[in-house]
Amino acid sequence: MSDPAVAAVPVVECGEPLADLRPESVLRLDDSRADTDGSYARLRSGVLERLLHAQQALPEGLLLLVVEGYRPPALQSRYFEEYRDSLAAAHPDWFAEQLHRAASRYVSPPDIAPHSAGAAVDLTLVTTDGRELDMGTPVNASPEESSGRCYTDADGLSAEARANRKVLSTALREAGLVNYPTEWWHWSYGDRYWALATGSPAALYGPTA
Repeated sequence: MSDPAVAAVPVVECGEPLADLRPESVLRLDDSRADTDGSYARLRSGVLERLLHAQQALPEGLLLLVVEGYRPPALQSRYFEEYRDSLAAAHPDWFAEQLHRAASRYVSPPDIAPHSAGAAVDLTLVTTDGRELDMGTPVNASPEESSGRCYTDADGLSAEARANRKVLSTALREAGLVNYPTEWWHWSYGDRYWALATGSPAALYGPTA
């Protein structure tokens, strides 16, 4: 996300509202990131439509489990600064630019963050009885915590985890979402990264309060 090419993508805001996922009983929600305003359960309506399409494409007995959707800009800034500061503590010899670039691999800089545009969703797969599938790492495992297995195409995954990631990615890609490759759980539509990855001339969604 620190690539200047991402920040250079223009935004032509379409004005699409944030939609609440909670009435959509076909999708499961993980409350671990729940907030008092319910922001975590909101996404742009176009993203929600695509998630529902992806759910229909999943094998019978599997459900999407949404962990986090919209992230207010202030919260995004806090996440970025906390992770950057943890890297600074671990690498006191790194310059500010190195810290920013390294932090951006895992937490998007606030000014371009797909979550703050309501365009990104963190999610995984569960069975209908609520059992999470083995994806190789928990959602939101950092590169340091997971020894790099958070990367979508990481080495060292079990055959089961790799197969489960393929099921998830196939359904989401067919629905029009793109994956951020350092986080197997992070998918987006309509943001700057999506525009760059798909060759679209502009992002559809910019940061929203």
